Amino acid sequence: MDGVPALDEPLKKTVGGPTAKVLADHLDLRTAGDLLHHYPRRYAERGELTRLADLPLDEHVTVVARVEDARLHTFNQGRGTRLEVTLTDGSGRLQLVFFGRASRHHQRELLPGRRGMFSGKVGVFNHRRQLAHPAYQLMDGEGDAETARAWAEEIIPIYPACAKMESWKISQAVSTLLDTLEATGWEGVTDPLPERLRAGRDLAPLPEAFRRVHRPANRADVDRARQRLKWDEAFVLQTALARRRHAETRLPAVARVPRPDGLLAAFDARLPFTLTDGQLRVSAEILGDLATEHPMHRLLQGEVGSGKTLVALRAMLAVVDAGGQAALLAPTEVLAQQHHRSITEMLGDLAEGGRLGAAEHATRVVLLTGSMGAAARRSALLDLATGEAGVVVGTHALIEDKVGFHDLGLVVVDEQHRFGVEQRDALRAKGKQPPHLLVMTATPIPRTVAMTVFGDLETSVLDQLPAGRSPIASHVVPAGDKPHFLARAWERIREEAEAGHQAYVVCPRIGDEAEEPAGKGARAAAGEEPGGDGGDGGHDGDDGAGAGADRRPPLAVVEVAERLASGPLAGLRVEVLHGRLHPDEKDEVMRRFAAGEVDVLVATTVIEVGVNVPNATVMVIMDADRFGVSQLHQLRGRVGRGSAPGLCLLVTEMPEGSPARARLGSVAATLDGFELSRIDLEQRREGDVLGQAQSGVRSSLRMLAVIEDEEVIAEARDEASALVAADPELEHHPELRTALDALLDAERERYLDKG
Repeated sequence: MDGVPALDEPLKKTVGGPTAKVLADHLDLRTAGDLLHHYPRRYAERGELTRLADLPLDEHVTVVARVEDARLHTFNQGRGTRLEVTLTDGSGRLQLVFFGRASRHHQRELLPGRRGMFSGKVGVFNHRRQLAHPAYQLMDGEGDAETARAWAEEIIPIYPACAKMESWKISQAVSTLLDTLEATGWEGVTDPLPERLRAGRDLAPLPEAFRRVHRPANRADVDRARQRLKWDEAFVLQTALARRRHAETRLPAVARVPRPDGLLAAFDARLPFTLTDGQLRVSAEILGDLATEHPMHRLLQGEVGSGKTLVALRAMLAVVDAGGQAALLAPTEVLAQQHHRSITEMLGDLAEGGRLGAAEHATRVVLLTGSMGAAARRSALLDLATGEAGVVVGTHALIEDKVGFHDLGLVVVDEQHRFGVEQRDALRAKGKQPPHLLVMTATPIPRTVAMTVFGDLETSVLDQLPAGRSPIASHVVPAGDKPHFLARAWERIREEAEAGHQAYVVCPRIGDEAEEPAGKGARAAAGEEPGGDGGDGGHDGDDGAGAGADRRPPLAVVEVAERLASGPLAGLRVEVLHGRLHPDEKDEVMRRFAAGEVDVLVATTVIEVGVNVPNATVMVIMDADRFGVSQLHQLRGRVGRGSAPGLCLLVTEMPEGSPARARLGSVAATLDGFELSRIDLEQRREGDVLGQAQSGVRSSLRMLAVIEDEEVIAEARDEASALVAADPELEHHPELRTALDALLDAERERYLDKG
């Protein structure tokens, strides 16, 4: 094939220029390998009718169904024609509609009783699901009884498709490509899995897997192909991660060992409580890594309130003890200011380094954010450059070129998912030698996700809450069905405020956009009337439930706060907090809330992480169905942080039985973040575990599901680690090296480098 590997051949050579152009422009399929890896989403049998009742709105679908009825209507005094066709599958009905002259042609073809494949985008008209001008292919069998039986039993692959390229056209293109490859004996197609691994697990050779997944004779063919192709994805990805881990162990780093009578020891002696067993165990793992002469790369994940910040602070003090500096990178100014405040409070006079009356071994803790005044900024930069500041807490401002360190020894990244790789690496590059890296997340990550997304980091888990943390009760408030439940939620806030406690009310949107009036959505939130239409846009984390024209926009902080202050919460001190406020204003609001000078804080998800107000006991989350499961769990963790029990109320207008309502029920039913993260992932699917948002490339995981395929991923990690240990450069595995090169372009390679 002209020296080009078969799977790298441009598609136009096999399927023709026009088809190749549509595949490239609309599905990003450009090579033979791209098309072969575009696997069927599901399979239909000609005798099997798919469930029309479950079709998702606004998605392009292909259905296999039977024509029940077809009627031609005229309008505009007979000048216009409209054909309405009803499909059925036993579970529900779907309407097809065609306009114009062609409708009479379609009426002659789409006769009652005929069966076919129909493809289009699902819409709604008059409360009925509808496909307008769908493409279709009728599937009537002809010939003798044996031919008819074979036709009825044939398995039809249904591909992810688009309006310009229906599933059956993709199937035809795949079939043409398979015929071409078969004719050449699959010349130039290399198999990335080592023969030993393939034979040991009875995995099909790659050409056979492609044949079976695209042209299955039966369901067993599909299962055998899927098992092989899952191993491809898992093993190639885990090999890439194993090579990263191996490369990191070869980098030099300065070992940072704390003095036995230094800053860390002085801090520990002052702690007014005993560290949990989990905190002691994880701290020992981190201090062990810091004492080695290659960079630590560790992921610290822990439940909300498990004490991650304390563990990270002990690591930072150990590095300062050993003569280095530590930087904590936070995603928002509110969180950076909160970290700076809590660290200086925990350290007391140990944070007064260089000042009169400072404790022995004290260091200096500085804050660096983009909104700081010029004088404060100059002072902080000087402290960093001279080494006076052992600890710096900051936002993206830490990454700027003019920021220099005397001896950066440790980078702590809080809420890793908020940062792109380039930002984190820019901070690490400020060390004279590669600094140690500690990545923190309060979002619990299932084991297999950690092995894929963070596969080149060692993982520590804090799953034990410190003594004194109170339980949090969670309930779904069905405001649509039972508005009086929402009224009771506002009464609960008032009761807590009268008992001396405080509350959060969280909304998906800021509001106060110049072009929008305060709509009925805000009035409904205040208990005045259900339903209505609020503002526009906003974060929508729901899973498609309730999508469509009838749904009002998400509720907004500004409007809800105004309605509550003049309505059900009149007389209480109500304030707002959101990202559009000036940083000084945000900090002042948080300071007053923490000091008990505000009863109710109406906020966006800016309070999701890091905010610690032990006196806050109630959280009401408006339009809770618009947030993801893990995000709701994060938000809920802001209450119950003191001695009084916490209460989280998840307000929704979604009806009983909807997927969104079920999701909220899952959150209310458990406080186990790891269980919720599994639920979240199963419902969202995992997308691209290499991070589509950061890398801007298509998903590399088409077959592998990181929750369902835990065993495959774990085994692939072990196999890949052993192979890379024996052959780091893959000199004896050129086929695997080729597959890695195809997976990891330079951008994706950088994304994989979590440390």
